[in-house]
Amino acid sequence: MDPTAALRLALDPSGILEAQGITPDPWQRNLLASAGKQVLLNCSRQSGKSTVVSALALHTALFQPGSLTLLLCPAQRQSGELFRKVMHAYNAMKRPLPTVDETQLKMELTNGSRIVCLPGREETIRSFSSVALLVIDEASRVPDDLYRSVRPMLAVSRGRLIALSTPYGQQGWFWKEWTDGLGWDKVKIPWKQCPRITNDFILSERLSLGDSWVAQEYECSFEALEGLVFPDFEQRCGTICVAPPGKKVGGIDFGFRNPFAAIWGTLRDDVLWIDGERYLRETPLHEHSAALPKGVYWYADPAGRTETEELRVAGHVVRKGNNDIRAGIAAIKARMETGRLKITTYKCPNLLAEAKLYRYPTGHEGSPVSETPVDEHNHALSALRYLISRVDARFMAKLRKQTGETATKPGPHTVEPTDEQMRESQEAVFGVRVSDASQKRNDQNTRWNDEAMWESVR
Repeated sequence: MDPTAALRLALDPSGILEAQGITPDPWQRNLLASAGKQVLLNCSRQSGKSTVVSALALHTALFQPGSLTLLLCPAQRQSGELFRKVMHAYNAMKRPLPTVDETQLKMELTNGSRIVCLPGREETIRSFSSVALLVIDEASRVPDDLYRSVRPMLAVSRGRLIALSTPYGQQGWFWKEWTDGLGWDKVKIPWKQCPRITNDFILSERLSLGDSWVAQEYECSFEALEGLVFPDFEQRCGTICVAPPGKKVGGIDFGFRNPFAAIWGTLRDDVLWIDGERYLRETPLHEHSAALPKGVYWYADPAGRTETEELRVAGHVVRKGNNDIRAGIAAIKARMETGRLKITTYKCPNLLAEAKLYRYPTGHEGSPVSETPVDEHNHALSALRYLISRVDARFMAKLRKQTGETATKPGPHTVEPTDEQMRESQEAVFGVRVSDASQKRNDQNTRWNDEAMWESVR
């Protein structure tokens, strides 16, 4: 590239798009010319957000010698697609600088700059530092814990963070930063700002998929997810009180690539208090074992026989959980509806976050098409399900016998347990009879906790 062309491109990065035969939209020109350190791109599908960010990544590598650009997506396939856009732009410009290393996942130029694409895995990300540009694609689907783990890599380098996505419900860090975050340049690009998307296409999408789908996918609206299994989980169960003394219990869902999730608390008469969680990916089991509290009756994923034995060897009391998904959901809902489940909100953020995502599959009309939820965003919730389905085992058995198959169906079929049924469940599990007097004391303590809490925040 001759010096004049190089100077022109350095001053106007939109030339990278033009070299590919793309006429930049006004918002794309503005983004490429921006020097903002933190940028949120809330964009319609097919608006060209990945294309413009790939041009920005290439421009950074060309004109900031020795720089490191990371392309982070929820999955390796997605980051690979973004990297292909970078390579397409690089080839369209006739490779203005040669490479010294080039694979399907990374590129290093002769000026020392690197572009590396990564999957959304925490242990892969933590090995990088001094990042000049961090791009998070499909940001609304990148887990909160992964987002928290990548921010520190910009601390020393003072690098840029560009997060781009369509919305994905009213949850997660992308939504929180968009609604309440400070220090961000927030760019909203609905479909009407993209001349390639027509009115006829949007009408077709609206007729096929509904208004809510179009609002989220094309109009940049953070819609409440349809078909949530626990739509009012935090409202019903959330508290800022800590768990009172009681029987220490917990649930565990084993994982490595998927998160290892453990939740724990106390069972005081017939109220289950959850005020602790551990939620980590790519972490050896012995580290989890050392971090988990002792003296807890754990109920774990019954499929994790080897993991269960390892925890037992380390001194933990671990029993098999019940993996009947629908019965477990019914048990959780029964406690929610009767006020017998309390979650300390500031100590269990991942449990609450999953409850805002865990949903049933839905059809175009928004009505549930299956009584078995989608198998994602359910790790801490599975741990809770293993725990509750065992604590309330006697009640659930009676419920199935009384109402047949409907006992395992969540929602309107859920039957609220009587006090006697709940006490019988706990007696069956722990061998302890809960007296009516204990129940009354617990009710008084629960009311006192709530009243004291509200008095303290007035």
